[in-house]
Amino acid sequence: MNLQEELKHKIDYKTKPLGSLGLLESIAMQIGMIQDTVKPELNNPAIVVFAGDHGITEEGVSPFPKEVTRQMVLNFLNGGAAISVFCKQNNIKLSVVDAGVDAEFDDHAKLIKSKVKRGTANILKEPAMTYAECREAMKRGGYVVEKEYLNGCNIIGFGEMGIGNTSSAAMLMSKYCNIPIESCTGRGTGHDDEGLKKKISTLNKALAKYPEVKDASGILATFGGLEIAMITGAILKAAELRMVILVDGFIVTSALLAAKEMSSDILKNCIFCHRSNEQGHKLMLEHLKAKAILDIDLRLGEGTGAAIAYPVVQSAVSFLNEMASFEDAKVSNRE
Repeated sequence: MNLQEELKHKIDYKTKPLGSLGLLESIAMQIGMIQDTVKPELNNPAIVVFAGDHGITEEGVSPFPKEVTRQMVLNFLNGGAAISVFCKQNNIKLSVVDAGVDAEFDDHAKLIKSKVKRGTANILKEPAMTYAECREAMKRGGYVVEKEYLNGCNIIGFGEMGIGNTSSAAMLMSKYCNIPIESCTGRGTGHDDEGLKKKISTLNKALAKYPEVKDASGILATFGGLEIAMITGAILKAAELRMVILVDGFIVTSALLAAKEMSSDILKNCIFCHRSNEQGHKLMLEHLKAKAILDIDLRLGEGTGAAIAYPVVQSAVSFLNEMASFEDAKVSNRE
C-alpha cells in the first residue's frame, strides 16, 4: 500500500462506523500526508500575528483611527487581546511582528521588529508598496517562519492587525478571484450602511486607478498591506518546509490567495479553521474549494479562529494515533 492507502486503512479500521468522525478523518489524512507518516505529530504550535498600518485609512475606510493598530500591538504583548487568551488556553506560542506599524515599540520578548516602512502608501495616490518593498516583506515573513521551524515547530497559524486591512483584503480578493468589489467588501470594524457605501466607492476608485496591474506580485504590492505581504511569504515558506498551516479568516485568506497564485501546490498544507462572518470570506472559501472547521460568526481576525480550532486539529491526530482498531480491541467489525 502507498501512504494514502495506509492512512485510509488505519482511519477506516478504528473502532467506529466508517466515516463517523467526519471532518476529523479528513484532517488526520491530510496531516499524515503532509508529514509523510501514518503517525503524525503536532510539535510546538505557534501563531504569529503580523501588524501594519494602511495609507488608505486617510480616505475614511475604517471607523477606527490608525492609532488603534499600535494600541492593539501593545495589547497583544501585554496578554490582554483575544488571541493572547486563546493561545495561552491552548498552549500555543504567540509572537507579534511589527511589519509596518506607523509607530516605534520598545523591546519585548514576544515582539519581532521587522518593519519595512511605517505603513503603506494611500492607494488612491500611489501603489501601497513598491515591488521591492513587497518582496522584502514576503522575505521577512519567511524568515519568521523558518526560525519557528528551526525551534521545532511543525504547525503554524497566522494572524493580523492593521486598521484598514479589510479594504486591502477586499481588493486582493476582487483581483485574484475576479469578483466585483461590492461582493468582497464588508463592514470591517463596524461601518454603518453609509460608511460601507463610502468604503465600496473608495475601493472601486482605487481598483480603477491601476487597470494594468494583473500579475500576482503586482496585485499584492499595489493593493496589499505590509502585514498581508509578510503573511504571504510566511505561508509560502511554511509550505516549503512541509509544515501544517492553520488558515484564519478574511485577511489571512487574502494573503493565501496571493500565495496560491505564486505556488499553486500550497493548499495541501492548509487547514481552514473557520468561516468568517466578514463579507466575502464565504466566497473566498468557495473559490478555494475549502471546507472550514468552524462556523461560529467570528470576524475578529488576529488569528483567533486558528487558535480556537487548534484543539479540533489535535483531536484528529489523537484519534489516528491512540484510538484502538477493531483488531486491537477485539471488537467485531461490520461484515
